[in-house]
Amino acid sequence: MADPKAFLNIPRRTCARRPVEERIGDWKEVYDGRSLLPIINAQAGRCMDCGIPFCHSSCPLGNLIPEWNMLVSRDDWDEASQRLHATNNFPEFTGRLCPAPCESGCVLAINADPVTIKNIEMAIADHAWEHDLVQPLPPQRLSGRTVAVIGSGPAGLAAAQQLTRAGHTVVVYERDDRVGGLLRYGIPEFKMEKHHLDRRIAQMRAEGTKFRTEVAVGADVDAAELKERHDAVLVAVGATEWRELPVPGRDLAGVHQAMEYLPLANRVREGDFAEPPITAEGKHVVIVGGGDTGADCLGTVLRQRAASVVQLDINPRPSDYRSDDEPWPTYPRVHRVSPAHEEGHVLAQQRGETDTGGLPLPQTEADVRVFSASTLRFEGDDAGRVRALHLADTEPGERRPIAGTERLIPAQLVLLALGFTGPDRDSGIIEQLGLRLTSRGRLARDDVFGTDVPGVFVAGDAGRGQSLIVWAIAEGRAAAAAIDHYLTGRTELPMPVRATDLPLTA
Repeated sequence: MADPKAFLNIPRRTCARRPVEERIGDWKEVYDGRSLLPIINAQAGRCMDCGIPFCHSSCPLGNLIPEWNMLVSRDDWDEASQRLHATNNFPEFTGRLCPAPCESGCVLAINADPVTIKNIEMAIADHAWEHDLVQPLPPQRLSGRTVAVIGSGPAGLAAAQQLTRAGHTVVVYERDDRVGGLLRYGIPEFKMEKHHLDRRIAQMRAEGTKFRTEVAVGADVDAAELKERHDAVLVAVGATEWRELPVPGRDLAGVHQAMEYLPLANRVREGDFAEPPITAEGKHVVIVGGGDTGADCLGTVLRQRAASVVQLDINPRPSDYRSDDEPWPTYPRVHRVSPAHEEGHVLAQQRGETDTGGLPLPQTEADVRVFSASTLRFEGDDAGRVRALHLADTEPGERRPIAGTERLIPAQLVLLALGFTGPDRDSGIIEQLGLRLTSRGRLARDDVFGTDVPGVFVAGDAGRGQSLIVWAIAEGRAAAAAIDHYLTGRTELPMPVRATDLPLTA
């Protein structure tokens, strides 16, 4: 510890966000990176060198958080980068996208503000790239074994990099035209600019990982034939089977799934379209779903200059404080305000009168979010396009609408952000490989990520269900160790988690 009393004397200070008016005018990341480095040393010094670092157990990757906090507080950035990359293949991703369960497990969080672990992680990763500390690590010799990885999201990429470095020849198959999965087309640019992803892919190519894009395994290539051509197969296709909202009017034009909308906005940033085929510009928008995907839609809608936007959450508003049934060090369900919600609040205050077709905009928290809201049905115009949404309040602790609370709000674009259940059942992969699904619609696997089919493994959301990026990377690393052991009878690759591990979140 640089200063054993720093956690008492130095208040928590996070990376500053760019002004709302500035950031909604572009698609750059919301955080002002220039404000980060001057404060990081002192923030890292707040780490209290506790005897049992619960931040370790709160992080699926087992990140060596106290170690790199100490190194950063001493300005030893090179060694901090080494310790960070020892457990995390892609810290610049997690430093931007992870909800930081490690901070909930920080001992300081018992009765004070936790260490800004997420900001420190991002600062170390960015510093490493800026100072050429991140270099390709090709294997010294090849094993002669080949592995096919189906899917190029965080789980597939982490597994591919680990297996390549272990000496195996790895080919990653991606059905989209670019590598990255949801990192590429699901995460908006303002949360993570894609040059972070591009340079990691370049590093992996330099190490020897091969990528095959626009190849839909199960359709373009038979999955069973792929298995015959490789010594092992890892299925890391994510959980892309979205939840539906079976209410009257669902088939009206203008009602879309979030993952029909978000990729198109990202493709505009990639240069594929001049304008998005589905746009919020000038429209009254309703987002159904209160999670992270809904917040991603919100930030995108605001940058497309919607006339108004409301986000509906069927759950009641969480408390501002940790509840007794979610004790430290668990990751609690508390009220959080994302950068997109902050943007929506500011713009709502500036919004003038707009033509709503005579329908009132709801009085919401910050004019953006409505909690305990149940969507009853959609109403269309004569052309078959959605024009309004019928909603009602829900019973506390229930999801049943309360009689007499029904009301109508304008909706010219509706985005359904209701979460995901498991892998795409229509891809052909499941049948062609002979895999089983669990009762919850996920790919069945054993404790070390193996399926009933020898040589076929499953990692990430395809087996776990919709989860966090840190779990995807941790499972990718662990599955790589299991595959390495299957191929060689031994492994030196770390296995941070097992398939039966449960996340700390509900």
